[in-house]
Amino acid sequence: MSPQSLGYLLSGCALLSFTAAILLTKKASSLLPMGLGFLIATATNVLFAALAFGAHLAAGHEMPQWNGTAIACFAGAGVLSTYLGRWFFYESVVLWGPAKASIFQVSIPLFTALVAWLALGEVLPPSTFLGMAMAVAGLILISVNPMQAGAQASSTTQAPASQADTGAQRAALWAKWRSSILVLGLGSALAYSLGNVLRGAAIRDWNEPLLGGLLGALSGLLLHFCFMPDKRQLLGQIRQAPQLGVWLFALLGTCTIAGQIFSIAAMRYVPISVTNLVSLCSPLLVIPLSRVLYKNEGKVTLDVVLGAVLTVAGVGWVLIR
Repeated sequence: MSPQSLGYLLSGCALLSFTAAILLTKKASSLLPMGLGFLIATATNVLFAALAFGAHLAAGHEMPQWNGTAIACFAGAGVLSTYLGRWFFYESVVLWGPAKASIFQVSIPLFTALVAWLALGEVLPPSTFLGMAMAVAGLILISVNPMQAGAQASSTTQAPASQADTGAQRAALWAKWRSSILVLGLGSALAYSLGNVLRGAAIRDWNEPLLGGLLGALSGLLLHFCFMPDKRQLLGQIRQAPQLGVWLFALLGTCTIAGQIFSIAAMRYVPISVTNLVSLCSPLLVIPLSRVLYKNEGKVTLDVVLGAVLTVAGVGWVLIR
């Protein structure tokens, strides 16, 4: 198998892992508070990555040499992706559903390509950008409804002027904006993109995807624990929590760290943004599967079908070029 084919295979494995995590989030968050579930998932990230790295050493591989720059990059990527990006994304899944939330994830390759070009000098041919643009356009077509967006916009501008300056309404508007799909989705995409570039830079100098995933998970877990309220009640909350919810978040954490490790490994062989284009085209799988699992995810319309065709064509164009 050629290095490029191996990179695409690893990206495909990451896609399946991330898709499973997205679908699990909706069910798991209905059983446990998001903050507690996020901590369980992140702790599972650390445990799974540590076990995988331990098995890697037990199989006869040597302990990697110290590389301070790569270690700092992997740890920083954990802060951006494992903590900030994932928090934004989980919130968007809970508030807006897995299908709509996943649409913003496909913008990550475009942001990643821009940052990788600026920071690492990674240049993609125009044909690759064309395929990426096709894929993004298709995924936007899948979930964006301009008529509905216009109606929502007009309803927000028709509020009486006498109420616009009240403190309560300003607070309500801020809360609505902060929890909007645009803010949550783009915040997640930007954080993931920056984290991906850090991982891509690290893996090319230090080929340790398992240890890199572990370092990122550790930094994300530490940051989440530091900012988590009611730390003293944590053990009690876990004991009182529904066991199904705990296990679902643990399974979710296993899927996310597996996808992350696959994605890191793929960046060794193919461009960073292309890796993310393949691994994060989750709406192609999430939308039909969420329709089966969650009956309230909406109908599969002609726009969805056309968007899916355009997305597949765009991804296929990137791969064959």
